[in-house]
Amino acid sequence: MQIRELTKAEEEIMRVLWQLKKAFVKDVLAELPEPKPAYNTVSTIIRILEKKELVGYTAYGKTHEYYPLITEEEYRRFQTEQLMANYFDNSLKKLVSFFVKDKNISLTEADEIIKLLNKQKDQ
Repeated sequence: MQIRELTKAEEEIMRVLWQLKKAFVKDVLAELPEPKPAYNTVSTIIRILEKKELVGYTAYGKTHEYYPLITEEEYRRFQTEQLMANYFDNSLKKLVSFFVKDKNISLTEADEIIKLLNKQKDQ
């Protein structure tokens, strides 16, 4: 299965499905923030996610219970790889430098990052 980038609306639906594990459209709709989209909009987006092979379902007559086919961790890893490739030439150093300079990472957070990197280096 090839993971593809999600639209904002698709990602919002996936976040609900990751949280609920399994859900009918009405359950997903209930978890979305106000102003809630129309039932048909949510249903359409879920079917798009199904075509992208990111969501599966169990049929109960005409009703479908949907579940995610990828984990949130798998999607996070995909997004991070895309970010690294598209904006930082696959350089972790450039990525960390960006966050240190532009996002005002605190010394505590910088220490934690260094500890993580050292831990990875030791493995």
